[in-house]
Amino acid sequence: MMAETNITVIGAGVLGLTSALVLSKHANVKITVVAKHMPGDYDIEYASPWAGANYLPVGEPGTALCRFERDTWADLDRLAKNVPEAGIHHQPTVLYKRSKDASSVMSQKDPWFKNTVPDFRVIPSSECPAGCEYGTTFTSVCINTAIYLPWLLGQCVKNGVVFKRSILSHISDAAALHHSGTPASITINCTGLSAGKLGGVMDPTVFPGRGQIVLVRNEPGVMGGLSGTDDAADEITYIMQRAVGGGTILGGCLQKDVWESQPDPNLAVRIMKRCVGLYPKLTDGKGIEALSVIRHGVGLRPMRTDGPRVEKEKIEGSWVVHCYGHAGQGYQSSYGSVAEVERLVESIVSEKARL
Repeated sequence: MMAETNITVIGAGVLGLTSALVLSKHANVKITVVAKHMPGDYDIEYASPWAGANYLPVGEPGTALCRFERDTWADLDRLAKNVPEAGIHHQPTVLYKRSKDASSVMSQKDPWFKNTVPDFRVIPSSECPAGCEYGTTFTSVCINTAIYLPWLLGQCVKNGVVFKRSILSHISDAAALHHSGTPASITINCTGLSAGKLGGVMDPTVFPGRGQIVLVRNEPGVMGGLSGTDDAADEITYIMQRAVGGGTILGGCLQKDVWESQPDPNLAVRIMKRCVGLYPKLTDGKGIEALSVIRHGVGLRPMRTDGPRVEKEKIEGSWVVHCYGHAGQGYQSSYGSVAEVERLVESIVSEKARL
């Protein structure tokens, strides 16, 4: 149980909303979320609506990201089982590893998460597409961001969280925006890519990882991906069907330090061809012309050279808990990251109580 504490959360992406929700469950905490963009907005600066989003761990063993991903699965699994209105569902998942591609956590035969997700099994090459060394299959989740983000917001509001739109030039300005009229004693910094330009933070290691997707009505019946592509070193192949009628995401690319907000039509064609080639069931073998396109999208993953930053810092005499730099892993590491945020907030409150 915390002492009475006013907290301002900056940012209403998945990490800001999850932080507000988890912290709002403490009886003596009053929370204001301050953000430029809110659920329902679509803007190149606002990464969360563009995400797939799913659970395909990439954190290397021993890293903070690995721990955050491991500690997030139980919550996503629980929501998929028990809270259908959150817009999360389970999906059979198949990942293929080509012989020519370097191995990553996601494409390993023996990844750490094999004991986290259900039904993990290695697929022999005889059951894989041509050129693939092996595959893995398991049950994972996919999230309809257009449903989940507003659901998170609604749960926050139910717990008394107040939302304000504002554009901050310095992190120290956040405390005075608390709805109580009394400045917040703790600020949670969930500003994503904006952490690179926000006064008082100005993290030079933050950079965009441009992603481009095609959202279609076709249903593949499976979620998955391929370990590489011959089209370009920064292009990737993945497919996932969002819950409750959210359509199917076809991806993608990971273009570092690229800020372009408009879809590249040539890249879109390559994405569609790769996905239909890997999953012919998408169009019953009829090619990309049979894809029913809802829209093309571009998002900028909030990347950081050293991975996620979840730590506390005093800035101009006030406590800030940072929670940003999660790249494309914001959803699948959200609850684990916020458990660390909660621990840091509790340590600050306990320290204040002792003074």
